[in-house]
Amino acid sequence: MAGDPIEGEVLILVAAKASVGPQRLPDLVDRVAADLGPQRETYAREYERAYETDGRTAFFVEDGHWQEIRDRLDLGEREVDAVRRAHHEQLTRDGRRLGRIEEFEMALEIRECVVLGV
Repeated sequence: MAGDPIEGEVLILVAAKASVGPQRLPDLVDRVAADLGPQRETYAREYERAYETDGRTAFFVEDGHWQEIRDRLDLGEREVDAVRRAHHEQLTRDGRRLGRIEEFEMALEIRECVVLGV
């Protein structure tokens, strides 16, 4: 499905705020997911797991991690910012559901996040 592991409502919200078209954001999220998915074991070894659900796992990563992804995938600054925002919004949305929003917001003050599909 387009945009996995990010929920459709999150994509709509982020697309409204981002500088990329709403039709383009799911494709960008899919492109990044295709790159990150095979690295799941690396993420599990090297980064703190924020949470895991049946559909996704979120990790806290170092500040600047999305710039590395941008460079590797040759994305524009607006493109990577939109995808980063989608991952961030998914983590905070799930944080509210899990009753851990304060914990996640504090962690995001010094780190970034990556959300991977299961």
